[in-house]
Amino acid sequence: MQEAVREFPARPLDAEGWARLIAELAKPLDLACPVLLKKHVEELARFNRTWFTQADFIESVPFDRFELEIFPEKKKDKKIDYIFGDD
Repeated sequence: MQEAVREFPARPLDAEGWARLIAELAKPLDLACPVLLKKHVEELARFNRTWFTQADFIESVPFDRFELEIFPEKKKDKKIDYIFGDD
């Protein structure tokens, strides 16, 4: 099993953006890009994950599934300064 983790500045908003992101992930793994369907884009938007089966690739691939999972960056807590006393 191979894995690749990449950090991207922003989540894509459309299928074209997701296709570019997936191409960047597939390249270091020496994989052809899968066909991106509406189903994949919707799953990424709703669940932060999707997977591609062998049928989603035009070329033959040596695995059953290619999973893509988004790990959203945790928002940093806002620092609140409390000032007590008489000014």
